[in-house]
Amino acid sequence: MKTVIITAKVHEYLPARLKELGFDVMYEPDITYQELEALIPEAVGLIVTTRIPVDITLLDKAQSLKWIGRLGSGMEKINTTYAEQKGILCISTPEGNRNAVAEHTLGLLLNLMNRISSSFEEVKRGIWRREENSGTELRGKTVGIVGFGNTGSRFAHLLQPFDVTVLAYDKYKYGFGQGYIKEASLEQICRYASVISFHVPLTDETRYMANADFFRSLKQRPVVLNTSRGQILHLQALAEALENEWISAAGLDVLENEEIHNLSHSEKELYNWLFQQANVIVTPHIAGYSREAFFKMAKVLLEKLGLEKPDNTEH
Repeated sequence: MKTVIITAKVHEYLPARLKELGFDVMYEPDITYQELEALIPEAVGLIVTTRIPVDITLLDKAQSLKWIGRLGSGMEKINTTYAEQKGILCISTPEGNRNAVAEHTLGLLLNLMNRISSSFEEVKRGIWRREENSGTELRGKTVGIVGFGNTGSRFAHLLQPFDVTVLAYDKYKYGFGQGYIKEASLEQICRYASVISFHVPLTDETRYMANADFFRSLKQRPVVLNTSRGQILHLQALAEALENEWISAAGLDVLENEEIHNLSHSEKELYNWLFQQANVIVTPHIAGYSREAFFKMAKVLLEKLGLEKPDNTEH
């Protein structure tokens, strides 16, 4: 029997379809690393998110493993180099949740620019201030997008009706600029953008690219958004940028340490300070997990594995 281990909560379509295709599905969304070590020798397929690392130790025990499917985009928890050396196919599914991430990013931006959450907090306390809570329109602004892959390009697409100029930086892509989307350097984004949004994978190259030097280089007091990975952005440097008004607001769906009940003393102090700022919004890493994306990621994974024919709809 061909065994597939699913290590996270997934849309019901995925295990049902795998069973239809003749796989023995072990649906273990709460499995621990140690439990997976014991089960992995029999598996031909492994489906993961960001919870369990797929490291050399685990891969050495995966004697029958043919493929690893990542629901979502980032592959930083998987030692893809070692896996591929062992002939294991590694697949991610950013096409499945790119629209969800882009919409969430836009939601954070519009919320911050129009003071929606912060003014509602005042209203709940009986404070009714109109002039002090007047918003800023997105129309006509320059939006910097760092990383122009699946989510970055989709975010740019959603911005089109707002008549903005998009400055997009991607170290590994070129020739994508057209119309309102202009290819730019990171330095140009720091100089001209009123909004800067990060859409890059976490690698040694991108880790803490939004650091103290980055924030000090900003010229337009931009809104800064991060819906990619927490360690792209250095939180202490962000706090310094907010205190010094180098940026006007921050919208974060990811944090350096997302184990919110297991923080160090210094992390607690920093997080508590950030959460009290009216110009900061933090959501619990939910950008890519809309109800629609939950299904689409499952569908894309099956298609990329060649287990299902692609449909013609936009993922």
